[in-house]
Amino acid sequence: MADSEVLHAEHRLEYPYSRSTGPVIGAFLTALRDGRFVGATGSDGRVIVPPTEYDPITSDDVGELVEVGPGGVVESWAWVSHPLRKHPLQSPFAWALITLDGANTAMLHAVDAPGPDALATGTRVTARFRPEAERIGAMADVEAFVVEGGAS
Repeated sequence: MADSEVLHAEHRLEYPYSRSTGPVIGAFLTALRDGRFVGATGSDGRVIVPPTEYDPITSDDVGELVEVGPGGVVESWAWVSHPLRKHPLQSPFAWALITLDGANTAMLHAVDAPGPDALATGTRVTARFRPEAERIGAMADVEAFVVEGGAS
């Protein structure tokens, strides 16, 4: 069998795109930049956080945006003992579903707690925002939630 050369070609597969945020998600991200949370009212008066452009039950446009939080209640959580490089915190933390005060739906975010014993369903937490000069209008503007009245 004769030696043959293997053909090599560099190939990069990309899907570059940009998406406008629109009036609902844009308002949510702007509120985060300002250190606040907003939710959208559904057709039955529920407050959806993070807001969606359409009511997830009826598919109708959502109503007005209302301020919620910054505190809330942990609905469910999972402890992360060994954070990965891309996690929001590099020390142990919890991923939690948090229903902000004034909201009817839960949102997922990190909770910076001293350990898993500091958390339970029903634990009150509040948002810890990045310093104002570092905020850019993104979910990362909330560094993490922290247990109310606790040290973290």
